[in-house]
Amino acid sequence: MATMWRRIRFFLTRRLNSLRTVVVMYILLPLLLLVGGVVTLGLQEFQTQMEERMQDDIELVARTIRLPVSTAIVEQDVAAVQESLDSLFQIDEVFGVYVYDADGDTVATSGPPSPSLQHRGEVQAISEAGTLGAFDEHRGREVFSFFLPLADHAGRIVGLLQVTRDVSPFRAYVAQLRWQGAVLTGAATVVFLALVLIGYQRTVGRHVQRLTGVMHDIGDGVRGVRAPETGPAELRHMAVTMNGMLERREASEAALEAQRAEQRALEEKLRHSEKLAAIGQLAAGVAHELGTPLGIIAGRAQRAARRLDPDDPARKEMQELMAETERVETIVRQLLDFARRNPLQRRNVDLDELVRELVARVRGRGQCADVSFELDGEPLQVPADRLRLGQALENLIENGSQAARSRVRIAWEALEDEVRVTIADDGPTGGGGIDAQTAERLFEPFFTTKPAGEGTGLGLAVAQVALEDHGGVIELDRSEPRETRFVLHLPREAGSS
Repeated sequence: MATMWRRIRFFLTRRLNSLRTVVVMYILLPLLLLVGGVVTLGLQEFQTQMEERMQDDIELVARTIRLPVSTAIVEQDVAAVQESLDSLFQIDEVFGVYVYDADGDTVATSGPPSPSLQHRGEVQAISEAGTLGAFDEHRGREVFSFFLPLADHAGRIVGLLQVTRDVSPFRAYVAQLRWQGAVLTGAATVVFLALVLIGYQRTVGRHVQRLTGVMHDIGDGVRGVRAPETGPAELRHMAVTMNGMLERREASEAALEAQRAEQRALEEKLRHSEKLAAIGQLAAGVAHELGTPLGIIAGRAQRAARRLDPDDPARKEMQELMAETERVETIVRQLLDFARRNPLQRRNVDLDELVRELVARVRGRGQCADVSFELDGEPLQVPADRLRLGQALENLIENGSQAARSRVRIAWEALEDEVRVTIADDGPTGGGGIDAQTAERLFEPFFTTKPAGEGTGLGLAVAQVALEDHGGVIELDRSEPRETRFVLHLPREAGSS
């Protein structure tokens, strides 16, 4: 119940505080009250003036027969008095005419009995007061009586003349005017109200509703909405201001989101750097501890193999032991390469010569006899640490040769401010076959897609560290679905980043 009452109160408050209600209450209603007041005062003034005119007419009529009636009373000629009264009664405005002597007795009448004079003493009182007009009711009709004293030539009061007029038709006419005025005022109120409401809706209301709808959309979190810049100048200005505010807010939100994305990227990069540093320290420690024992094992296995006959089965065992030892040494060397973050020894390196040397080294291992290498690039000098850059390129070339079906393509070119090297193979997965999750983890240390025992997961990590130390980047280009393509970006000037 309380909730329903709050809703009803909210609805009524919203309706009463609406712009439309304000226009009706503070503009239309005072205007209608003013019109009604003017009409009422006009009818009142009309009634007052008409009554005064009616009284003046009755007084004029009474004064026209005052002298002959006074003479007839002095001469005691009742017939002459009656004749004067009958002539006056023929006038339409006259309801009745009465003459009284000085004692208040009726001398002559024309019309119904007097509705006003009831006692004899009233004649003397009215005569002393002079002329008098009075309203009275006679048989359900409202009448107006005018009293005029009659005097002889010496100025003595000899009687009283009363002329009465029926004012009921006039009262009915005034009442009709009032009723018609009320009807016209009501009709005008309805017409004005309709005009104001329709005009408000056409000129203001619909534009305000559109602005309100836009505000609701903004409150609901809808993006990209704009207020229609239509309607009166004030509402257009409000819409323009609102749209400017929305544009500034969206621009601020976009900038804030960009800052947050950049912050997340920096935080992720920091975590990655800290992770790599920790792994590097661990790798360096492990490689250092394994290096000496592995060297001793490899040396003794080699000496033991020399002492055995070629057909001795133990010699074959020693050779397999040496191969596995060499594989472990390779892993240890990669760990050291990954952990090594010594200052670079930059020199101008002939990139064409370095690539060809690395390709020959990879071929010499005999693991890619069926793979052809396509080299595409002009002789080019790049400021780099030959050993570290060679390690990165060799790891990528070797990975490409192991994954390729038949071809590894290596291309390099000099751009405006960088040297770009592309190493691509036509392996069965290709760039389009590497899913996004795997692509994100390719450069993580110890992550590999090769079977167990065939890869350490350090090749790409070593390459990435070497490129970062040179101020460059390495990325996987997945735009070509038929190739697995790695692109290296090296700055052309030493110290660039």
